[in-house]
Amino acid sequence: MTDKIGFIGVGTMGEPMCRNLARKSGKEVLAADRDPAPLQRLAADGVRSASVDEIAAECTTILLSLPGGKEVEQVCLGKGGLVSKAKLGWTVIDLSTAPASLARRLYAEFEGMATAFADAPVARTRQAAIDGTLSIMVGATPETFRRIEPLLRCMASDVTHCGGAGSGQAVKILNNMILFQTGVALAEALSIARAHGVDGQVLFDTLAKGSADSFALRNHGMKAMLPGVFPERAFSTEYAMKDLSYAIQMAEEAGVPALGADVVRELMTRTVELGHGAEYWPVLVKAIEDATEK
Repeated sequence: MTDKIGFIGVGTMGEPMCRNLARKSGKEVLAADRDPAPLQRLAADGVRSASVDEIAAECTTILLSLPGGKEVEQVCLGKGGLVSKAKLGWTVIDLSTAPASLARRLYAEFEGMATAFADAPVARTRQAAIDGTLSIMVGATPETFRRIEPLLRCMASDVTHCGGAGSGQAVKILNNMILFQTGVALAEALSIARAHGVDGQVLFDTLAKGSADSFALRNHGMKAMLPGVFPERAFSTEYAMKDLSYAIQMAEEAGVPALGADVVRELMTRTVELGHGAEYWPVLVKAIEDATEK
């Protein structure tokens, strides 16, 4: 086992993150994915295609970028998973968005195998992943954070130590909950403005100059809702609902009312029922427009 980096999951966000690691880390990178297409593209940057078993055998640092908690649990705790293969000196970094409770469980499991673990979910857009300007929220011991921070900065312009195991996931999940609620407000405002003959461009441009300005407005509002562009293979409504469910789960565990999150879930459910589940999540504006037209 040498000082190589393994990257498991090179999908929409994982592929550009893996590419930046290969270009900036100065280390050999091995990548595994069920889809051969991104692996073939990454080969141009020196990334070597490998199986999960090969990554476990050759790498000391292993990063995961998977769709959600179910997949993370399978790769780590399933039959022949990473926990069963863990070695002294390993560091496992989960870049996926998954339940905070799972991150705490994985920390305990890997720690028992003398392996460091960090939950390090990422925020911002796919373009930010391409540009290496993501925001990464980390749950880890201070020692582990200090060791992995330079590696994470190959992919991110902002890296924040949020606390112990699970805290990175908690902060990321709540970030997304707030983003989705802001998205609903923008979609409602846009629909109401248009219904009253106000140009949506004028509305959003003016909001950007005042107290309603936000990242969500300038990106999800202006670049998706306003022109009506909701591509697939972006952050889909179905993925957004998965992240939102983690936030609602956290609220229920703590006994905290999350009424705004419940409204978002209702609207996203309607969006999926209308056939937009695979489209970029700001497409929820169509659910509001559909209700307006009736």
